[in-house]
Amino acid sequence: MTTDMAGSKSRPPARRGVRLLDIATRDDRAHESPDWVRISGASALALRFSSGRFSRDFAFGGINLLLNYDDGCRSDCAYCGLARTRPGSYEDKSFIRVEWPLVRTDDLVDRMARHEERLTRLCISMVTNPFAFRDTCDITERIRRKVRAPLSILVAPPTLNRRRLERFKELGVDMIGFGIDAVTEDLFRRLRSDVPAGGAGLRWSQYWEIVSHARDLFGPWKVNCHALVGLGETDRDLMDIFVRLRDREIYAYLFCFNPEPDSRMGAEEKSSIRRWRRIQLLRHLVESEGMGWDDVSFDSAGNLRSLSARPALVEEALRSGEPFMTNGCPGGAGEPGCTRPYGSYRPSEPFRDFPFPPSPDDLVSIGEELGVEELITSRRRT
Repeated sequence: MTTDMAGSKSRPPARRGVRLLDIATRDDRAHESPDWVRISGASALALRFSSGRFSRDFAFGGINLLLNYDDGCRSDCAYCGLARTRPGSYEDKSFIRVEWPLVRTDDLVDRMARHEERLTRLCISMVTNPFAFRDTCDITERIRRKVRAPLSILVAPPTLNRRRLERFKELGVDMIGFGIDAVTEDLFRRLRSDVPAGGAGLRWSQYWEIVSHARDLFGPWKVNCHALVGLGETDRDLMDIFVRLRDREIYAYLFCFNPEPDSRMGAEEKSSIRRWRRIQLLRHLVESEGMGWDDVSFDSAGNLRSLSARPALVEEALRSGEPFMTNGCPGGAGEPGCTRPYGSYRPSEPFRDFPFPPSPDDLVSIGEELGVEELITSRRRT
């Protein structure tokens, strides 16, 4: 539980390689934004741009768009499939190891308008490019003329300032996201700034300056920061950012590092499922239940050792399955909106986060993966 600007207590609102699709032709001289965008494979399925089905049936209405440029993203993050120095042409690069088909923006907007009743959240993801702000505004205007579903932007801070954030709000954007990813300044510098081809001006201080502007302009629980688990941070580092964000009424959204082949971190391993499940639980208890530093202990290496939260509180969290669901931007009524299937795992792999409430069998597996009995203690507080 946290305190808003007026001093009253408040919780987070309740919530639970490129290919051209058939409508695109190789005869087009350019497939760049704003006239073209990439969409997630899950979005392509939901909007009937491509055939297929999810491995388990569920209602999906969170549509994710990604800006597209011939010269790609100017950043060169060590873990990212779109990194500038990753081998291969930009149009053949993957992003979070899933397919992002390329579509005409106007066709996409028409398709979203046709299926608007099933849409729960739209999100435009920027990349670091000189034209990204201009084109994001253009795409936002096209969407807002025909589609009323709530709209988020995952921003590229090097392209922004306070006035540009104000412009997004004027255009009807209601939530702003930040891909902080590396949760300490040292990791951010080493993985996102000190890179062979330069970091395209990525600076830790600038990211947090733009976060502050967004929080000021959009308000409580209307800003989110992504934390990528498995880049070399400790559990204590993650706890620190969860508390910092919670105290500012900013969401922390979790992703699990999933190595991109041929990227500079392509040979690294992802976090163990046990660590991942424990971090999911920790984030939930901090953000939604007000847990703080006195309720957690870490070993000398910064690994989570125990929780002294009330057993009933943890048991309820486990029964609900909510900590292990995708924590993305909510829909218009507070329901899960952006459930981004396959954001932390490949379609052929077991769910790392669930885009729907876990089933009873899922919850049994989660409990085994979590090892909760080892984690909950009644240790004496000092």
